Amino acid sequence: MSSREAFSSNLLLTLMEDDDLALLQPHLTRVELGRGQKLVVAGEPIEHIYFPEGGVATVVSTLPGSGSAEVGIFGRDGLSGFCAMMGAESSPYDTIVQVDGATGLRADTATLTELTEQSPSLRSLLARYVQSFIVQLAHGIVCHVHHRIEARVARWLLMCHDRIDGDEIMLTHDFISMMVGAQRTSITVSLHILEGVGMIRAQRGRVTITDREKLEDIAGEAYGLPEAEYRRLLGPLGKTAARPS
Repeated sequence: MSSREAFSSNLLLTLMEDDDLALLQPHLTRVELGRGQKLVVAGEPIEHIYFPEGGVATVVSTLPGSGSAEVGIFGRDGLSGFCAMMGAESSPYDTIVQVDGATGLRADTATLTELTEQSPSLRSLLARYVQSFIVQLAHGIVCHVHHRIEARVARWLLMCHDRIDGDEIMLTHDFISMMVGAQRTSITVSLHILEGVGMIRAQRGRVTITDREKLEDIAGEAYGLPEAEYRRLLGPLGKTAARPS
């Protein structure tokens, strides 16, 4: 294990140049990230950037009268509030911890922005992450249009699985419903289908992945392209190789 990996399990931090990590490390504070915690509050100034060391955080869009929908996720592969480093003081979306049990490293937004201006290599790393996240967002839109609900559920389960240790994911049906953009009853039916063919085991508040290969099969093209882009631009991500694009 390298000194960077010993310092943090956040992949962006482990991928940093030694000089960049040395520049950033004195400004990082390790904090607990609990389920339901808002890392970014829609419309409010983004004062801190978080580098999660586990769990899953979601970027959530809420429309008055229409409810909430998840538009993207990240965990130890990324960071929160990156739009603040691109000149935006706030975001129209909340970022919420949905799967907890982990810590994160927190930096003041102003400090991190200043450091990226000092270091071209740090700026390049974070810009490549932003590109990979944009690909994830765009691919999610395509999936909602072209893939049936079972494939979309499989995709989000695989994405969560990529970002945690082990095979058990603490997920409620309501959260999966928001992730996939479907009614809770449809999610329950889809989980029963996936469980019936041995891909998962669904219990109250948790889903256990029992056959990832089959889950990737049913996800098909809904899963793989954003993961491949992350690997191309940054480094390893996930438990298995993504499908070719």
